[in-house]
Amino acid sequence: MVVLKRTDAVSWVWLMEGKYQPLPRDQMCGPHFSSSNSAFPIDIPSLKTVYNAIKAGYRLFDGACDYGNEKEAGEGVRRALKEGIVKREELFITSKLWNTFHAYEHVKMITKKQLDLWGIDYFDLFLVHFPVSLRYVDPSHRYPPEWWGDDGKVHLQNTPMHETWKAMEELVDEGLAKNIGLSNCQGSLVLDVMQYARYEPQVLQVELHPYLSQQPLVDLCKQLGIAVTAYSSFGPQSYLELGMGKTVPSLLNHDMISTIASAHGKARISSLNVHLRMNNPADIDPRLAIFA
Repeated sequence: MVVLKRTDAVSWVWLMEGKYQPLPRDQMCGPHFSSSNSAFPIDIPSLKTVYNAIKAGYRLFDGACDYGNEKEAGEGVRRALKEGIVKREELFITSKLWNTFHAYEHVKMITKKQLDLWGIDYFDLFLVHFPVSLRYVDPSHRYPPEWWGDDGKVHLQNTPMHETWKAMEELVDEGLAKNIGLSNCQGSLVLDVMQYARYEPQVLQVELHPYLSQQPLVDLCKQLGIAVTAYSSFGPQSYLELGMGKTVPSLLNHDMISTIASAHGKARISSLNVHLRMNNPADIDPRLAIFA
């Protein structure tokens, strides 16, 4: 089971291989950058962002097939490794299984492809991105496959989670993933997986912020010993580019946040979008300029 503990400056994660790994709280980021999977010059954004992040001390990177930048992010990692800035075992790299690869015979194949794109031998954490199985799309035809078929429609596939999870467990057996987990799942499905899992989910990644606290789900995961990680933790900012969430007031413009900021002598942030694919993070905090 994964167990997270914290000291004043450091979070620690207990991994399946039976050791605590320190994760400094200010050394976590996710390579959610827009870029193609074509040949990569040294100055492409994803490569530079990951490489500079490692130089700045970041050690945790959260990626996925669907982000469309595995090759570039991996090149940033490989450059840092080659220059001796960091060792592979000092990095914690997460990736995710996309919906079109849920069938047992596709899980290992696509994981190996993703590892090859990253240029590494294993993922520290590999998640089922969504509990939604879609019709298989051959990577040679389209990669990332996205949600839609060639006809622009969503095509569901009847692959049960227990089939997918069995294949995920074999990734651990073969050393392709150190830990496995779930994303975007609710408690009923988490409990279902727990009934048949040889390796229980180590992590559940879900949208989590004051507008969507999901406290019962968080409490369930605590009871089960599953670590919870959040995305969109500053509010539903990442949905703006999808034309969603525009009617929701910015979380950091909320009156309660402003009151807390004033109580601590901090200026209110007038606008916030930490979605690193679309904006200049230095506008939020100069320390984030490496992501610009």
